[in-house]
Amino acid sequence: MKRNANHWEGSTWKFWKTSQRNRCIRVLVVALSVICATVVLFAENPPYIPYINTFSSSGSKLSPHCANVSPIQEFSFYARQRSLAQELFNANAAAYIAEPGPSAAYFANISNSHWRLSERPLLLIVSPVVDDHGEVQANISVLSPKFETTRAKLLPIPGQSPPNFFEWAEDTDPYAVAVSTIHNLGSKPIYVDDSVRLFIAEGLQKASAGNLVASAPVAIRLLRERKSSEEIDILKCANEATLLAIREAREKMYIGIRESEAGKLIRDAITSTGLKDAYALTLFGENAALPHGGGTDRVLGAEDLVLIDCGGTLHGYRSDLTRTFALPGSIVSPQQLSIWNIVHEAQSTALNAARNGTITAAVDRAAREVIEGYGYGEYFTHRLGHGIGLETHESPYLRGGSSDIILPGHTFSNEPGIYIEGGIGIRLEDCFYIDENGEGQYLTAGVGGQANNPWDP
Repeated sequence: MKRNANHWEGSTWKFWKTSQRNRCIRVLVVALSVICATVVLFAENPPYIPYINTFSSSGSKLSPHCANVSPIQEFSFYARQRSLAQELFNANAAAYIAEPGPSAAYFANISNSHWRLSERPLLLIVSPVVDDHGEVQANISVLSPKFETTRAKLLPIPGQSPPNFFEWAEDTDPYAVAVSTIHNLGSKPIYVDDSVRLFIAEGLQKASAGNLVASAPVAIRLLRERKSSEEIDILKCANEATLLAIREAREKMYIGIRESEAGKLIRDAITSTGLKDAYALTLFGENAALPHGGGTDRVLGAEDLVLIDCGGTLHGYRSDLTRTFALPGSIVSPQQLSIWNIVHEAQSTALNAARNGTITAAVDRAAREVIEGYGYGEYFTHRLGHGIGLETHESPYLRGGSSDIILPGHTFSNEPGIYIEGGIGIRLEDCFYIDENGEGQYLTAGVGGQANNPWDP
């Protein structure tokens, strides 16, 4: 009986080795192949891996700072469209044409995120019409490629009446179709937004058979340049959140951190406030002498200052803020402190100079004279500032040679700097708006506004 048992066990082992063994080996090989392929695939394109935010822990002071700030309301778009139509009527113009982007977003909520630009034009066309009560209203039309018509009709375009949709087939001239849709064209001019691409403007000019096709005049540009109280509230909160993010990220920085690591801290902090599209330019020491950086990844030394230029987006509106600061363990030289104070004085002087009716060049000059007075004029190498709103950089600009007039509702960055290549770079940037009294007010005033010193950004 025992002999038979041993014989049975041996037979079973022999059978497993000759048949099941090969089967198991094949299964193992297939399984290992799948695992390896999965690892490689996910390493290259990890669809399931969550974004790791440094500030997602419960210990962070940051939270959605702007949760109670609403996006632009639908009735505001109606008012914008009527204002545009009135300006077109006043100028005896037939239409205003824009591509998806900031201006189309301002008037009709058509942004680049809704419709990416390509060689196939999608155009917003606004014409003035006079209603039965003698009031000027906006006639809103959208021209799209024929095969994209259904998609175009899904665009979230606000209006007191539904927009008109027109299409162009691939074997037709889109610009001829666009011109044919314009209400009461006659011999009136067609205005295009400044951002419209050249080939589209040329196509419209060719198809218009003699109508002037020109950039929109100042009166139309001012509609977007001068911000409403609704827009100011959004810009305030976006810039406040960005400043709070800088302050908290600074607390996590240390001597020995890399620029890339500090940049991630800033972006994570901005994202944690609820802003989108966070960006951060992070420069240490002499790298900051190149205003927009030089592509290195420097380690922070004890004698270095940190320059952070960063921002994000809230309901389509941008923030833009720069701080140059020291860490608690930093060794700040007398020269660094002196230059920081000079830049701070120039920034304060510029804000005081920005008033309703002032020429933008005069504000740039006010800041520049401060820096020149201390002997650093040649090291202030760029304009003082730019407009800010749906774009981080938009008109008007605080620069020498400009004749633009500052008006209530205008918003600007105020960012003087001193840059000595190979040595030191210091820039301070806060955005401000011109209030109803004609005075400049920092958008970040609600959280302390302007930096106080290199240790208190």
